[in-house]
Amino acid sequence: MSLLIRNGRVITAVDDYHADIFVEDETVSLIGRDLEVEADRTIDAAGRLVIPGGVDPHTHMDMPFGGTTSADDFETGTRAAAFGGTTTIVDFAIQTKGHSTLEGLEAWHEKAAGKAGIDYGFHMIVTDMEDDRLWEMRRLADEGVTSYKMFMAYPGVLYVDDGTLFRAMRKAGEDGTLVCMHAENGIVIDEIVKIALAEGKTAPKYHALTRPTRMEAEGVHRSIAIAEVAGVPVYIVHLSCADALEQVTLARDRGAQVFAETCPQYLFLDLSHYDHDDFEGAKYVMTPPLREKWNQEHLWRGLGFGDLQSISTDHCPFCFKDQKVLGIDDFSKIPNGGPGVENRMSLVYNGGVVGGRLSVNKFVELTSTAASKLFGLFPKKGTIAVGSDADIVVFNPDRRETISIDNPHTHHMRVDYNAYEGTEVQGVSEIVISRGRVVVEDNVWHGRAGGGNFLKRGLFGGPF
Repeated sequence: MSLLIRNGRVITAVDDYHADIFVEDETVSLIGRDLEVEADRTIDAAGRLVIPGGVDPHTHMDMPFGGTTSADDFETGTRAAAFGGTTTIVDFAIQTKGHSTLEGLEAWHEKAAGKAGIDYGFHMIVTDMEDDRLWEMRRLADEGVTSYKMFMAYPGVLYVDDGTLFRAMRKAGEDGTLVCMHAENGIVIDEIVKIALAEGKTAPKYHALTRPTRMEAEGVHRSIAIAEVAGVPVYIVHLSCADALEQVTLARDRGAQVFAETCPQYLFLDLSHYDHDDFEGAKYVMTPPLREKWNQEHLWRGLGFGDLQSISTDHCPFCFKDQKVLGIDDFSKIPNGGPGVENRMSLVYNGGVVGGRLSVNKFVELTSTAASKLFGLFPKKGTIAVGSDADIVVFNPDRRETISIDNPHTHHMRVDYNAYEGTEVQGVSEIVISRGRVVVEDNVWHGRAGGGNFLKRGLFGGPF
């Protein structure tokens, strides 16, 4: 099917112009003024922004954690992402400790195949990596999995020691791949948690109070130091606070290949969300936790100045009534994670562009282009150009919606609450196109389960 998008204001990370876009065979075929071409369908985008589909490089669909599994699978999660204007996700496959990473990759292929409604790729969470298994990392790269995530948190579950970090980082550097780091000092944090529980502090707010920002900053500093010695670029995931950002900024200023993302929850939510007499604060138990509000302006500044490159969601939802309650008497047993894959684009446009913190070009860079470049997808994804995939969003910059689980225009995620309940946003994705197919229009899903393709990603392309 061919598609002609007329009269739109085309915005990429570097462009801002009015033009028509002609799409055929899933890619952008022609861009120009007043195109005279025959198309199976024409969309009038007058008064709208025409932007690349969002790329969310950090999601956890169908992920087992804390005795349960995240509420969105690849069908419901990718559909919700599309409603919000995201057309590509990079999810995390998990190596079971003591087993092959290739087994983990196969398991995640089975989870996603026939379900994903938009295109997707995988990172690999490495939980152990002995010398005799290092060859698997090159094999993963050959399979298009060119980034790996390791955890300094969750001892006994996902945590890896510094020796494993160095060993895997060194191999990743040799192969031209990228290491993603969950950077917190989990060993010390577990000691703080034990003290809190012994003192009878079991409410959800203590999840945040036992994970101080200095422990995140220490993890970021150590991650960077080990990566520098190993000779590998490092990407800090879900950076939440000024302390941690300072470590990234210092490293980048001395020329280290360090990149980082933050998430909407750290830009729009804060520590006060835990201040409930009942269990409601459990909705915001995620790791890292929400921080004091003053951190937010530091993060916005980091985004504007280029020390933070991307905004992901870390979408990992657990239903409040059926799953978060696993920790009703012990905050350390509350499944960590929250929803957000659907609301990212509108939140960032509202807080960034409407709020005067970001240009429209920077908005596109942070929500699409930078992640595409970092994770080996550009220019197939992350831009509007001849030959690129026709992942396109017709975005209404003036339309307002109030995010709510009860608003059918803002909540399609399979979770029984919305973390941004009651937030009014200006800027809404109205028509969403995935590889030339309209998958969302007029708040109706036109895509299909299994319509998304697995993306074999290229090697790390930085610095940029």
